[in-house]
Amino acid sequence: MIISRTPFRISFAGGGTDLPGYYRSSSGAVVSTAINKYMYITVNKYFDDSIIVKYSKTELVRSVDEIEHPLLRECMRKVGIRRGIEITSMADVVGGTGLGSSSSFTVGVLHALYAYLGEYCSAERLAREACEIEIERVKEPIGKQDQYASAYGGFQFFEFMPDESVKADPLICPPRTLERLQERLLLIYSGVRRKAGSVLRRVSAGFKKSVDGPRRMREQASELKAALQKGDVDAVGLILREGWELKKRLAGGVSTPHIDHAYAAALRAGAAGGKILGAGGGGFLLLFCAPEARGKILRSVRGWREIPFRFEPEGSKIIYVSQ
Repeated sequence: MIISRTPFRISFAGGGTDLPGYYRSSSGAVVSTAINKYMYITVNKYFDDSIIVKYSKTELVRSVDEIEHPLLRECMRKVGIRRGIEITSMADVVGGTGLGSSSSFTVGVLHALYAYLGEYCSAERLAREACEIEIERVKEPIGKQDQYASAYGGFQFFEFMPDESVKADPLICPPRTLERLQERLLLIYSGVRRKAGSVLRRVSAGFKKSVDGPRRMREQASELKAALQKGDVDAVGLILREGWELKKRLAGGVSTPHIDHAYAAALRAGAAGGKILGAGGGGFLLLFCAPEARGKILRSVRGWREIPFRFEPEGSKIIYVSQ
């Protein structure tokens, strides 16, 4: 049996510039971090030549081609396992909430399958092949940041180049800086799950119509990196706030009245800025605030639930192997 553990992520700046519609003409960049919420994948030999996969439903099939789950099917095709296997997934957080769960799933499945075959797979390869599966094979209208964040882990500045290469630059800053940032972040859940595809299609279309908005979002990633390297944690709140306003202007459906109401209440209660994570339309709201304002903010956003988290320094890893 093999068990892989792959972190989810939160993104601070540059989201959307990892879409091919942007980075193929001008390099994109994001600042993101893995967090201590995970996707777990178990892989075990099945007792006959059948294939059984368990996620939100259970499939028992005779061939890879019969698997309904597109990511599982394409991961097995990529790795070359054809029969006699059981794959199970579990997660700390439900999908469709903006934490990059589908990419964590794909990276985790690939990692576990390669380990099952006794093959080492680097973070770069895991991320690259997960992008191939999600974007090229399954045709999801997504970018590349989630696959790289979950594979590499840590606090990273990723650059997405026109030649399809990705540069991963760990964010180096004063030791206390990330601790101070952690103390000032508040993650709350709207209770709303959504499919990212439709929102991302509108965001991508918005990027094609606008030049200044996407360029400014790309600049914000570099500005946030520079600010944290100098230890300027307070810059994060302002960048989050500006980035959220830019994203809302690029595409309809990114925000909703429910989100707008909570966001405005959080600002009145002392938050300096924030953003909905992922494509938008629901999921998690990330807020930046002084530690002493947390209680007042939480009281102001009734119906939203705090999800405590910590930054995760490690990416996808194999946590259990039995012969």
